[in-house]
Amino acid sequence: MALSKGKKITIFVIALLVIDQVSKILVKTNMTLGQSINVFGDWFQIYFVENIGMAFGMSIGGNVGKFLLTFFRIVLGIAMFIYIRKLLKRNDVPTGVIYGLAAIMCGAIGNIFDSLFYGLIFSESGFTQVATLFPEGGGYAGPFFGKVVDMLYFPIIDTTWPDWMPFCGGKPFRFFSAIFNFADSCITVGAFYLIIFQWRFFAGKENA
Repeated sequence: MALSKGKKITIFVIALLVIDQVSKILVKTNMTLGQSINVFGDWFQIYFVENIGMAFGMSIGGNVGKFLLTFFRIVLGIAMFIYIRKLLKRNDVPTGVIYGLAAIMCGAIGNIFDSLFYGLIFSESGFTQVATLFPEGGGYAGPFFGKVVDMLYFPIIDTTWPDWMPFCGGKPFRFFSAIFNFADSCITVGAFYLIIFQWRFFAGKENA
């Protein structure tokens, strides 16, 4: 018996969340902060860092900013879940639209897990010690204040600007310098997919 569209989306969402969380737990329980492992030469590395804010290593100010960001992610995740359920009841919605939105929702939820629970279930990661899952003395932070685990690093170009160039001559240039995680990738890929391949659905809806 063929699976319904709703069940396929559910499996898709669970698979993405499992990949995200397993990769983060493996990194956090086996690597110290700043440790890196070359996967494909120097241009693809598993490089463990943590951030308290936004995607791709960006941060937002202080505990208030961290709380507001986590709260926003929760609201976004709930809103997208409700919207996706609504679209699943319609027959005129392209399957790709639902998968794209589901990927974005997974990215939001994946980082929500870090913020809500990692401070409770992990000890602090450091430059010399590896974090412990479910430490005896409790975690390093309360709910909403867990740090997001990042590890995907693609310094494809790592060079220096030519000396003759004004302003930046002789300075280092690195592309791509951001360090991110699988959840961030889900958000980025889902968003670009919708913009590039499914914009007609949203444009048509707006015109209607």
